[in-house]
Amino acid sequence: MMELSNLYKEFRDPKTIRALANAIKSYAKTVNQDINIMEVCGGHTHTIMKYGLNQLLPSNIKFIHGPGCPVCIMPKERIDHAATLAMQPNVILLTLGDMIRVPGSKGSLAKIRSQGADIRPLYDPMDALNIAKQHPDKQVIFFAIGFETSTPMTAVLIDQAEKQQINNLLFHINHVLVPPAIDAVMADKRTQVNAFIGPAHVSVISGAKIYRPAVDQYQTPVVVSGFEPVDVMESILNIVKQKAQQKSELQIQYSRAVTEDGNVAAQALINQYLTTKTSFRWRGLGPIPNSALTLKHEYAHRDAEVIFQSQLPSEEIDDHKACQCGDILRGLSNPPDCKVFGKGCTPDNPLGSCMVSSEGACNAYYRYAGVGHANT
Repeated sequence: MMELSNLYKEFRDPKTIRALANAIKSYAKTVNQDINIMEVCGGHTHTIMKYGLNQLLPSNIKFIHGPGCPVCIMPKERIDHAATLAMQPNVILLTLGDMIRVPGSKGSLAKIRSQGADIRPLYDPMDALNIAKQHPDKQVIFFAIGFETSTPMTAVLIDQAEKQQINNLLFHINHVLVPPAIDAVMADKRTQVNAFIGPAHVSVISGAKIYRPAVDQYQTPVVVSGFEPVDVMESILNIVKQKAQQKSELQIQYSRAVTEDGNVAAQALINQYLTTKTSFRWRGLGPIPNSALTLKHEYAHRDAEVIFQSQLPSEEIDDHKACQCGDILRGLSNPPDCKVFGKGCTPDNPLGSCMVSSEGACNAYYRYAGVGHANT
């Protein structure tokens, strides 16, 4: 843990951070309860841990680390889908970088690739179009992941594949939605969450309005925040002010990019090709109704889950028994509570998705809190 005098020096604008910290402390004194803030996105978790924001706050403000990132919540059976697809004859599997290292029951995609499967990480998803054009004799499958933030890119890919008649480009859709995950967290009777920091990049696409039902139903503040330390501290101050005034409102801290309605054109393109699944099983959270997207029926000719249905495993697969990633994703435990954290489970040898992902809570604690290194 860093001395506060040294910690402040790490910020680009230490005076503003100090002023925000003092304002938060002043308001928090008037709140006669713990303020348990769940930051939904792992990007916020890493900002909090990297810059030691938790050390600047009074004892009645606590962070509860939420679902984190699309990689963190991907169940093993979906990763097994990717592995199975990659092992099919004449298939090239494409996905985003973090997915390569996430362990499924058959091992990670990196392991499958070392055994000869053609698996390619993409830094620009639009490269999928060129790869499919360059290999007309192959079935090129894009294993699409992401919250609302990255969904428009998948919709653009589908749109371009249709318009350019690139018939060998298929999709395995794993896009998930943030509001149903909030519902799942709040439905758990054990939850202690009474405020949320919502990720700004999600609302750039979907608008801040997606959080309004949660504010109304659970009477809990939601502040849509950017990812800079000042953004996060301003968002915490907004939450504490609401608690002091006994209010529960939706606020947009990241007003320089987020609006109430979001990117309407992107939403229209998504709705043209994708629809909600009846249910999707989140790693650690279990099945959540209407929490993910899938290709519409009229685009089944591009749906790898339909085309390879007979080959894909259907059995649900739980995490390693020693891994507490599920409780961490629900905000019921913190990474150091896990017996294998920093011992049997490290970024180089992850047992669970909370450690393997660059945005996972366990990864953040290991990298920035010094907890994991003390155990190794």
